[in-house]
Amino acid sequence: MTAAWYALRSKPHKENMLFGQLSAYQVETFYPVLRVKPVNPRSRKERPYFPGYLFVHVDLAETGFSSLQWMPGANGLVTFGGEPSPIPDNLIEAIRQRVAAVNQAGGEQLAGLKAGDAVHIHSGPFAGYEAIFDASLSGSERVRVLLQLLQGRAMRVELPAAAIGKKKRG
Repeated sequence: MTAAWYALRSKPHKENMLFGQLSAYQVETFYPVLRVKPVNPRSRKERPYFPGYLFVHVDLAETGFSSLQWMPGANGLVTFGGEPSPIPDNLIEAIRQRVAAVNQAGGEQLAGLKAGDAVHIHSGPFAGYEAIFDASLSGSERVRVLLQLLQGRAMRVELPAAAIGKKKRG
């Protein structure tokens, strides 16, 4: 048998601990995390992209199914019909690219947005308005948008990134 990727469930909020355990045993692991900028500076700076799951690249014939099943912090491999289900390499690579793109954009709300994109404001004092995305403000989870006012005037407004979403076509 050859090495393949498998999804490993973790106990609630134990992904970091399990990642450390796997690293100590030199198991190739992919733990996709998103960087976040919390309001409280003591809060976690990262959060799992798939809460409760990590990906391991192992040869189960060599590593053993039970060593992963019963590792501290683990809830076992994801199985179908009692058999661990391998994940295609191209899917793992697609997840890697998506997580990198989201982190580079500054968060999930901003992924894929660029200056000039139409956005919808769905919370706050301007909820229900449409605007034009201008920029992501560094050092915070805030954005600047151009809000169209009466008589064709545009006003720059700073909002929390979570308050906007890309406008759907149609």
